[in-house]
Amino acid sequence: MIYLDHSATTKPDPAVLQTFVQVNEHYYANPASLHQMGVESNALLSRAREQIADIINTLPEQIIFTSGGSESNNFAIKGLARANKHRGTKILVSSIEHASVLESAKAMEEEGFTIEYIDVDKNGVILIDDLKKKLTKDTVVVSIMHVNNEIGAIQPVAEIAKIVHQNSRAFYHMDAVQSFGKIPVQFTGEDGPDAITVSGHKINALKGSGFLALRKQMNIQPIIHGGGQEMGFRSGTVAVPQDVALAKAVRLAIEKQPKKAAQFSKWRDELHEFFKQFSYVSTLSSSQGAPHIISCAVQGLKGEILVNAMQHEGIIISTSSACSSKDHSVSHVVKAIQVEPSYEKGVIRMSLGEGITDADIAFFKTAFSKVMHQVKEF
Repeated sequence: MIYLDHSATTKPDPAVLQTFVQVNEHYYANPASLHQMGVESNALLSRAREQIADIINTLPEQIIFTSGGSESNNFAIKGLARANKHRGTKILVSSIEHASVLESAKAMEEEGFTIEYIDVDKNGVILIDDLKKKLTKDTVVVSIMHVNNEIGAIQPVAEIAKIVHQNSRAFYHMDAVQSFGKIPVQFTGEDGPDAITVSGHKINALKGSGFLALRKQMNIQPIIHGGGQEMGFRSGTVAVPQDVALAKAVRLAIEKQPKKAAQFSKWRDELHEFFKQFSYVSTLSSSQGAPHIISCAVQGLKGEILVNAMQHEGIIISTSSACSSKDHSVSHVVKAIQVEPSYEKGVIRMSLGEGITDADIAFFKTAFSKVMHQVKEF
């Protein structure tokens, strides 16, 4: 099988798995324990935290290890909003955020917060004028992702950060789950976000690992209470093997990023050109978007049919989002970018990652053409 669903999850890197196993074998003690083995585990955890902080240019104490992207997004939105309610009670999110952001924001409505949604254009890029209009002195959190997980749209992070910081006291949180290790993630200065979310299993680390990084010291309220681990931000015994393996994956992802981005861009543009030959295929991803996400829609068909047909040909792809693939309703992202009704249920996503070759892309084209002939040109 050729796996083209890396935006859903990635295969752990062998070096990352080796690190995970070695730490489990030799540093399995609880890092909160006072005995020598606990001290050694804590020292290893501290080094992992320092390595990540050094890579993204923040302080180690601003790196909070979590179970992944969804927890980090929940923590950022709920934690910042609750701790800074004196600043305001409005939360702004884009209309195409991941469910973990949208549902976290909705949950805050029950606590008296007001939620407003920033519109996007047909390519999925937020409308800056809409952000300016909806950003008020009462705004406490703005959460706008870096790269959209369904269509690969890249948001103008620096411009967003500048607008938020110059016109409000709000914190700008950025979901970087689909961008970290794929394209550069700016996290310094006033033109960067105040907090970013990173998920391990999207960068060839293990599921159940991730972190929330803060650019500076900020008031943020825990959402998991207990023994006060992770500097008091996230209680629970820290998963040292996962977090050390995550640090390894972060280093590898950043090292490989430039070369992979160039190769992925080539394949993305190649596939965009390929889809033009089919009059009933509409390309949703943009050449200005993320290099690793290619999204298109086939008129009059359901995405599930295409996924199954391509799987029969030996290729794994997905519908618009793995997180909602079992929900047969039209994706909120597809609705937000106003895809024509005859196309909106036929969206499929191809996402690139480790191990893909020129031969795989060529095989995909052949298989896709065959499937199109079977389902559309009979």
